[in-house]
Amino acid sequence: MSIKLLEGEKVLRVYHHHPTPFIFNVLKVILAFSPFYFLLWGVDSILSLFWAIIGHLVLIFFFILVIIYISLIYWLDRLVITNMRIIYIDYKYLTVRDDSVAFLEDIQDVKTDEKGLLAYFKFFDYGTMTVDTPSSYITLIFEDAPNPEGIRQFVYHVKSQ
Repeated sequence: MSIKLLEGEKVLRVYHHHPTPFIFNVLKVILAFSPFYFLLWGVDSILSLFWAIIGHLVLIFFFILVIIYISLIYWLDRLVITNMRIIYIDYKYLTVRDDSVAFLEDIQDVKTDEKGLLAYFKFFDYGTMTVDTPSSYITLIFEDAPNPEGIRQFVYHVKSQ
């Protein structure tokens, strides 16, 4: 899963999603699995010890499997800034990824959207960064970007060199 660099191209920075939205996703999974846990806990008195343990193990197995899956999808996404272009690798599923590339000289605008006053706190300093190019079909949208304003300034700094 390496990126093919052009001749003379160097990777300057690699950005991954901010961890706070990932924590919220894990909490959603916990909420989704909690009714099944309480249902299993409620019927424990009816089941034998063996089947109660099997039920808990199966539930824990699926919970861990879902957590690993959302973790991989979330952390494999990345924004790579080189001295020539911006590459966004977005995993839709573990087997399907979408690569978007924008050359620095083609960038017309970099927009950011943050969470208002909460963005002053590092824990909530994430948002969406959008990179527009002249061609209408190449627009990079990097959601849950850590410090999107900092990334925008870095892109303009690299572009001006």
